[in-house]
Amino acid sequence: MRKTTLLLLLIALFFYGCSISQQKRRESIDRAGEKTAFQTSNPWKPVTDVRADVAIIYSVKDHHRQGNLTFEERVQTWRDRGYITHFMSGIAWGEYQEYFTGEWDGEWHLDEGQVTQRGDTLWHGRMVPYIVPTSNFIKYMKEKVVKRAIDAGIGAIYLEEPEFWARAGYSEAFKREWKEYYGFDWRPQHESPENTYLSNKLKYHLYYRAVEECFSYAKEYGKSKGLDVRCYVPTHSLVNYSQWMIVSPEASLASLPSVDGYIAQVWTGTSREPNYYNGQEKERVFETAFLEYGSMESMTAPTGRKMYFLTDPIEDWPRDWADYKKNYQATFAAQLLYPMIADYEVMPWPDRIYEGTYRTRADSEKKERIPRFYSTQMQVMINTLNDMPLSENKVSGSQGIGILMSNSLMFQRFPTHQGYDDPQLSNFYGQALPLLKRGVPVKTVHIENVSFTQTLEDIKILIMSYSNMKPMEQAAHDHLAAWVKNGGILVYSGRDDDPFQTVQEWWNTDGNNFKAPSEDLFGKLGLKPPFGEGEYSYGKGKVVILRKDPKEFVLEANSDTEFVNTVKKLFEAGTNVEELEFKNHFSLTRGPYEIISVVNENVDQSPYTIEGKLIDLFDPTIPVLDVKQVNPGEQAFLYNIGSVKNPETPQVLATAARIYEEAITKKSYAFVAKSPLNTTNVMRVLLPREAQEIAVQDGDGHPVESTISWDESSKTCFLSFENNPDGVHVALSW
Repeated sequence: MRKTTLLLLLIALFFYGCSISQQKRRESIDRAGEKTAFQTSNPWKPVTDVRADVAIIYSVKDHHRQGNLTFEERVQTWRDRGYITHFMSGIAWGEYQEYFTGEWDGEWHLDEGQVTQRGDTLWHGRMVPYIVPTSNFIKYMKEKVVKRAIDAGIGAIYLEEPEFWARAGYSEAFKREWKEYYGFDWRPQHESPENTYLSNKLKYHLYYRAVEECFSYAKEYGKSKGLDVRCYVPTHSLVNYSQWMIVSPEASLASLPSVDGYIAQVWTGTSREPNYYNGQEKERVFETAFLEYGSMESMTAPTGRKMYFLTDPIEDWPRDWADYKKNYQATFAAQLLYPMIADYEVMPWPDRIYEGTYRTRADSEKKERIPRFYSTQMQVMINTLNDMPLSENKVSGSQGIGILMSNSLMFQRFPTHQGYDDPQLSNFYGQALPLLKRGVPVKTVHIENVSFTQTLEDIKILIMSYSNMKPMEQAAHDHLAAWVKNGGILVYSGRDDDPFQTVQEWWNTDGNNFKAPSEDLFGKLGLKPPFGEGEYSYGKGKVVILRKDPKEFVLEANSDTEFVNTVKKLFEAGTNVEELEFKNHFSLTRGPYEIISVVNENVDQSPYTIEGKLIDLFDPTIPVLDVKQVNPGEQAFLYNIGSVKNPETPQVLATAARIYEEAITKKSYAFVAKSPLNTTNVMRVLLPREAQEIAVQDGDGHPVESTISWDESSKTCFLSFENNPDGVHVALSW
């Protein structure tokens, strides 16, 4: 490595002569898309200038967090820096004190908080309860929140986390909504499975109504202002909400005309929730994240709605920087293994990431701001997302195995009844982890989407159970039966003895008298009672019934063999030529990027090895490697220089800054790099040959201290310097 600053007068004059108006015009062209975003409640600051396409401004509250700016002024600070601005607020909680204290309509509304059996209100913050979304509250949201955002010229509205806690449902507001919805008096959910199911269906309905009405209003009011307002729902995955015992409309919203898309809120905090596998309860961050992102992708794929995937370099709970780094890499790799998603929220809350203090070690109370090595690595990672391509490639492994899910997963979690328990959502993980841990990239399938032909077209084997969920519409069974008849293979696992089998629903009302909803499905598949364990044919397809609840495959060690062997036999008989591949890794190529994850808890404990000219994007020094080994329990994110298109063209391959104003001639390459203040940039620049002259300057033409080296084997120039949101100008000539 050598430190040098070579000043080229001609290039300096060129940079200096570029007018501000030209720069702004160029930036407006560069930012025409909305591929990457982040959310913030604060005004622009040089230390949080993330350089994504979109700044999502949170909350309409003036003087937010004792700031001296109005909402409109906060928005303008980001627009002045070239950002597209969107708006976000919570719909289940938020800074709506004026509503609760009566400032808005003269009535106190603290009785509209979500309340538990003990009479405790569930709070999100001081004077901020989780809300029972009454019609009056929806009216407030329209008038005071949505309208103001649109009046500020915002063209995209995000109402995040429509959440109703399963343990709530005892407030007077909820009782009133119950009477209006069902037509009879409220019933305590803890007294019976029937009451629990009714309670959670109502919670589901209330937020479905709230989102639909707010978004319909946003679109109608937007049109009156000449705006085509788009509406998005940032939400946790169905996997996480079910495990955390929260009820939310989830997949049902995807079919609403007023909903344009989602943000998949998956991060370390959700994915580190423990689950059971092979008799052990522990965190499995990569595997859980893979299933979470998968459930979000499958929820929207048939509907064509836009989906942003979110990751977070830290999480809500205070931990140490090494913990954040390890789990960020796991979730980041998991999101990239879905090649048909290429829009990202690169981080939430940059202020807490760049300016918050967290423990330096797990065994220490000493706290520091983000280490330079981690901020550099993080920025390298998020800048890859600005050009991460869609890909038709598939993640490695046997394709075509799906796990059926339903929104009603959220209905059976709390409270428990008649001694039946589903520890840590084990009836779901019992279907997924035995295969995922053997290297099979299982997909999740939403029963709410089976009416779309695309939903099951790539599925060879569909695994399902009604031990932890129930079909909300009878018509879903018609679609499943038609799929089997045309050659699909259905594996049903369940004893059908959980207490929710007998709740008053379509399968035992209006002329139906099935003891369990599966009996309706089995009848449509040509089966006759008593629907015992075994393999059955229907049309061109097959049905296999296993009379065990899926949780039994994971709660005890070495209990999944029968299940796995059944799936393997069916897969290989169904394809005739392809074996069900068991391995210990997942890999995917997306353009020049290689994404790899090696799972642990696998009989194969060997590392995964890849060769080539590879830039290690999880290493803040972005070294060029000839060989990369990835050990079990680890992930890798690599830039394959051998996959570069037009390798004779100078280009930045990897960087901890965003690149603007590129200018290429036969013998020179120049650009501007922008990234937050108080961070360090590293970059690898592909060149035809080693640069003879290099200038690194600020916007006024002053030299910037830099570290530079040349790697002949990869034809890349390494540069490192301190970042500047106003831009660092780099010029190379050879």
